[in-house]
Amino acid sequence: MSSYLSYSVAVFVSLLLHIGLVGALFVDWQPETERVIMQPQYIEAKLVELAPKKKTPPAKPKAQPKKPKIDLAKKKREEKKRLAKMAAQKKAAEKKRLEQERLTKAEQERKEQQRLEELRRQQEEAERLRKESDFAEALAEEQALINAQQDEQAANSYRQLIQQRLSENWSRPPSARLGMETLIRIRLVPTGRVVGVTVLKSSGDSAFDRSVEQAALKAEQFVELQGMSPVLFESKFRQVDVAFSPEDLRQ
Repeated sequence: MSSYLSYSVAVFVSLLLHIGLVGALFVDWQPETERVIMQPQYIEAKLVELAPKKKTPPAKPKAQPKKPKIDLAKKKREEKKRLAKMAAQKKAAEKKRLEQERLTKAEQERKEQQRLEELRRQQEEAERLRKESDFAEALAEEQALINAQQDEQAANSYRQLIQQRLSENWSRPPSARLGMETLIRIRLVPTGRVVGVTVLKSSGDSAFDRSVEQAALKAEQFVELQGMSPVLFESKFRQVDVAFSPEDLRQ
């Protein structure tokens, strides 16, 4: 410790001397002419032994956490619960699937039943319409037959009227002979008026044919035809063919 102190004092004195020299230079210090001889002061130097560094103690290894003890019985119970839960979930899922299949099947059966019911209803409706149509057609045919019969009866009455009128108007010529026949066509309008006469088949005797034409033209009009239905007139009396023979008139 004393050596260290001596060394420090020597260093301090040396510093002071150097500071004094530097200060003299700055203030233009003039030394005396006497020669001054400075004896250097020897300073004993000794090695200073540094204090040894403290060694850092090695870090203690961290204590490893203790592994928990495995409870086998608890683990078995938990595994058993897990398996039971999985089985219950599987059973519930299967039950749900079966229920869904049952509902789906029931829905399909319901729709099929509706389809069959609708098909049956359509068939019944078609059968009903067919029967109604057949009945209507039968009625129409029956009515048409009745109308035709009535029209034919009415037509026969009008034909007899025309034959009678033509017979009254016909004057047989002297040249008329048995077997002669002239066929004429009388054209009429709905008022019953005669508007034309055409010989369709000649008897071979011009006098006989002219007498037939004159009988039709002399009739002029059959006013009784005005009460005839337009349908009957157009179908049977727009044109009337009449055959004349010496024996009688034939239509």
